[in-house]
Order: sequence, then C-alpha cells, then structure tokens
Amino acid sequence: MNYKFKTKPYAHQLDALEASWDKENFAYFMEMGTGKSKVLLDNAAILYDKGHINGLLLIAPKGVYKNWYDSEIPTHLPDHIEKKVVLWKTSDKSKKQMSLLNTLFETGTDLHILIMNVESFSKGAGLQFAQKFLSCHKAMIAIDESTTIKTPTSNRTKSILKLRQDAKYRRILTGSPVTKSPLDLFSQCLFLDPWLLNHQSYYTFKARYAVTKKIEVQGRRIEIVVGYRNLPELSEKIKPFSKRILKEDCLDLPAKSFIKHTVELTKEQNKVYEQMKKEAIAFLDGKMQSTATVMTQLMRLHQITCGHFTADDGTIKDLPCSRLTELMNILENVEGKTIIWSHYTHDVKRIIEKIKEVYGDESVVDYFGETDQENRSKNIKKFQTDDKCRFFVGTTHTGGYGITLTAGSTMIYFSNGYDLEKRQQSEARIDRIGQTKKMTYIDIMAQDTIDEHIVKALRNKVNIANTIMGEGYKEWI
Repeated sequence: MNYKFKTKPYAHQLDALEASWDKENFAYFMEMGTGKSKVLLDNAAILYDKGHINGLLLIAPKGVYKNWYDSEIPTHLPDHIEKKVVLWKTSDKSKKQMSLLNTLFETGTDLHILIMNVESFSKGAGLQFAQKFLSCHKAMIAIDESTTIKTPTSNRTKSILKLRQDAKYRRILTGSPVTKSPLDLFSQCLFLDPWLLNHQSYYTFKARYAVTKKIEVQGRRIEIVVGYRNLPELSEKIKPFSKRILKEDCLDLPAKSFIKHTVELTKEQNKVYEQMKKEAIAFLDGKMQSTATVMTQLMRLHQITCGHFTADDGTIKDLPCSRLTELMNILENVEGKTIIWSHYTHDVKRIIEKIKEVYGDESVVDYFGETDQENRSKNIKKFQTDDKCRFFVGTTHTGGYGITLTAGSTMIYFSNGYDLEKRQQSEARIDRIGQTKKMTYIDIMAQDTIDEHIVKALRNKVNIANTIMGEGYKEWI
C-alpha cells in the first residue's frame, strides 16, 4: 500500500490495513501489543484523505481513552492531516471544556476527532452528544477494547448500538474478543452489522451456540448455560470481516516463560481457611445461590490465602502469611525492573510498604484505585525512564489496560482474579512492541487452595476462546 504513513507499519499491520481500509465493517482482533491502534488511525487517515470521512468517534474504557489523546494520535496520525481532537470529560462542565467541544462542530476541512470513555454511555448525556457529533460529520466509529459492550442488556451497550446507523464506517478493536464465553461476540458483531452473524436476536444466537438447561430457583424456572456448540461454524462466520493477529505469528519479540511458585498456608491461615470453607459449604449446600453470592464466598477464601480477611465489622485483619515473604525472595533474585500485580488493594499497600522498607522509597511506584490520575502518568514515566525505580505495583483492574511497561521484563502475580481479560491485558503491558528482553511471568499460589481453582478457570476460558478464534490448545500458567 502506497501511503505517506507517519510511522512505518510492520508487515502484519500493513496486512490488516489492506484487508480492512475500505470495508464499512471490520474487526481488528489483534493480540495486545501488535499495534492495532496504529492500524485504526492509519485506516481513518486513508479514508479522510480520500474524502470518505471527516469525523472519527473513538470509544474506549476509562483507563485507556486518554492514552489515545496523549500518545496514539500524536504518534501515528500523519502530520499533513489538519485535525481537531477533543477529549470528552463527563464531569467537566466548565466554559473552557464547552468551548473545546464546540470546536467539533466548526465547518472546515479538518478531521474532527471526539474521544469518549465507554462508561459515559451509561447515562443519556454521553449518548446525546455522540449522536449530535455524528449527525454533523461523515464519520467512522471505533470501539477500543470492544468486549466492554459484550453484555447486550447493559445501558452502555444499548446506547452504543444506537450509534451504529449514524456512521458509515464501524470498527471494533480487541485482542481478546471472547473472554468469558462465545456469547461475548454477539453484541460486538451486532454493532458492526446485524447481518454479519445472521442473528439479530441474542436469543437466537444463544440457541445456536450455547447448550442450556432449565432449573428451578426459589419456585421459578430459569435457563442457564451449561456448554457450547457449533464453535467451528462461528469461527468461520467471523473470518470475512475480521483480522486475527497473534504476537507469536508476526513480531520478533523475545520469548516468554511462565513459572509457578507455590507456598503453604501458615497454621493460622489454614485454621481460618478451613473454618471459612466449612461455613461456605454449609451456606451453599443444597441451595441455589446467585453468582454474586457464590463469588463472595470464594473471595473470602481467596483473601485468606493472600494473608488477610474481612471481619464481620468490615475491618481487614492480617494473618501470618508466607506469600509476601516468597515475593520478597523472588525479588532478590530478579534482575532489572519488575511489575507486581495483586487482586486486592490491601495487598498492594502491604507490598509497597515492604518494598520501600527493603529497597527505599524511590524504588517503587503504585498504580491502583487510590492513585490519582496525574500521578498515574508520572508513575508510568518514572518506571519507564528512572533507573532508581525498579518496581511497579498495582491492580490489574486499574493498571492492566492501555499502558506500556516495557522497561520491565518480569511480571509477578501476587494473586489472580477470575477475569481472563484483565489477566491477558495485564500480561501484554510488557509483551509488546518495544520489548527487547526475554519475558518471565511468575504466579504465586497457595497449594491445595482456591488459588488453583482460579487458575484452572482461567485456563479453561483461554482454550474456549482459542477454539472460536481458530487457535489450538495453549499451554499457559
């Protein structure tokens, strides 16, 4: 493809662009770290230069959408394109912000770019403004991390689906289109075009690809999913309008390895764990409980394996635990910079306190719910550029998306959650363009506990997803 790119595309990026640039609907199912953001921006640039669009609506998760404004667009959008770029801020009603938003409706030849977080579509204001923007422009809509609209019944999914008809070109971007079940694909593909999968109804789609059974709960008959079917057929259906790219197939990235470190529960932990397990079994035994109720019981067990639990009065109680000791032993033997993820905020704070005690205050930065927005950017930069800063500690919920941490090549999971997407997204923070070192992923697990069940659940989800995407069984963790 002969085009004046700002940043030279890799061969796999060029392949994706050639397959998609003039299509009205397309899915970039490109694994994290393969540069799908660049492909999307190159696609928009070509369509703009050919006079097909003069507007681009980018929708991304809260933790990612600002990165499009700060990094992706300045880096990849060609310099010859005159543009107006505005970041939507839900709570900002200042005159300055209103003035910036109004520039999007000025006439001229500029490419008008509106960047919104997907969460803003849970309420009416975000939807209304997006509709106003689209009504004024020949536009492309792109949804980054499109699994954020996988739930058909959510308000934000319903709102975003309403935008579909207002733009000629539609794109979705994700490295993990299937994170929990094959049914994740329905809303994502429906956004592109209702006819792509030949199912306009979620219920007919579910009937075709899911195995269900009816059970009785509190006197009501409900239908639950117990398995999946016709997955090779579904895999073939998505191929014509998508491009699947894996890092292992296209990038000369260093190898990666997965290591497990097992720890035993202390006497105190084991005592509390067994007691909590008995209570959970007694609570759940013979009763049909909601998913939320079951997850609460599992979370309590998981907390104990990590070295703490939440008491009845809401306070958090620490338990003697070898997990933190094991982490510090690992850090003694790791060279270079290291990223540490924990499922619980309480553990993030404990880990940071211990690292500061051993390695000094300047050795570590945090990235979790209590890290304010300004410091998040500073902490990433410090980790990436400051030799004194060796450790990056956070939660995958906050830091697992849209950031680059390639200064580090070792990633330690102090604890895991059940969310496959967060796990895979967090892994990709080091496994991406710019990485030059061999990557090592280390999981700390308490043997014969809920930890092993969590990893098993993640592994099963990985292989269901691989089947749909036409990939074989993969060894992982």
